[in-house]
Amino acid sequence: MAKIRAAITGVNAFLPEYRLTNHEISTMVDTTDEWIMQRIGIKERRILKDKEKATSDMGAAAVKGLLQKKGISPNEIDLLICATITPDMPFPATANIIAHKAEIHNAWSFDLNAACSGFIFALATATQFIESGRYRKVIVCGADKMSAITNYNDRTTCPLFGDAGIVVLLEPTEEDLGVVDYIHRVDGLGRHHLHMKAGGSMKPASQETVAAKEHFVYQEGQVVFKYAVTGMADVAAEIMERYRLSSNDIAWLVPHQANMRIIEATARRMGLDKDKVMINIEKFGNTTAATIPLCLWDYEKKLKKGDNVILAAFGAGFTWGSIFLKWAYDS
Repeated sequence: MAKIRAAITGVNAFLPEYRLTNHEISTMVDTTDEWIMQRIGIKERRILKDKEKATSDMGAAAVKGLLQKKGISPNEIDLLICATITPDMPFPATANIIAHKAEIHNAWSFDLNAACSGFIFALATATQFIESGRYRKVIVCGADKMSAITNYNDRTTCPLFGDAGIVVLLEPTEEDLGVVDYIHRVDGLGRHHLHMKAGGSMKPASQETVAAKEHFVYQEGQVVFKYAVTGMADVAAEIMERYRLSSNDIAWLVPHQANMRIIEATARRMGLDKDKVMINIEKFGNTTAATIPLCLWDYEKKLKKGDNVILAAFGAGFTWGSIFLKWAYDS
């Protein structure tokens, strides 16, 4: 009997219409378009301006579009996993809300929190349910409304983040396609360097925490950069070594879109030219759990069935990892 693999068979995106440019950010804090482009590589980012809309609205819109694109009934979905660090509320899970808004009633769902590594952690988790033969259609969602936890008075973090909701469909295949393997790592030391200071059980919300602006992203940029460059490049190179893949064997690297210098360092470690690296950080910024599937959606027409693709990410926690997959369809 042929081995069952989990293959990505569709991808869809929801992007807010509003574009927050570097010029506009320069009117909020002491920065310039040139500084942001040189240090980070971002030109603009999408922002969900409607205060009544949340992460689930972006995720649900992406799910509905995917179902329509694939001609699938919501009732055919077995499981929905949402990777997010900006849930609509502490509970219930945002995945549950997305499922309800997308009229998915015959599935179960849950959230996964691994920050910028969230999508690849969720994809690896979903893969187990497909490979076991238990489920045939699983949706993995990467969605974050980062504008809700970004301090637009902090010049070190406010240029970084954008909002988006992206989904992929996983289905079983017996062809030599789909998710081949993954390597994931965590180091709890990272909690000191990239986190939200208040709002959890360790430091519940209070008038004092709100006044101190402790419900926004806090990042020690130089420390995070150092760990990210090493971690993301290491696991991407490790999975290549595990399968004896040369740079010529790789069709695409799909890196987390946090910083152009981290992306370039990872590509160099893998021996890849820039034309084999998916990059859209300039127009979307860091959408956290959504960056990798957003690249897959943005480059979908360039992907070919059988392409060797490596996904690589690094996030708060610290969390990092890579996935080796063979693309399953021609768009």
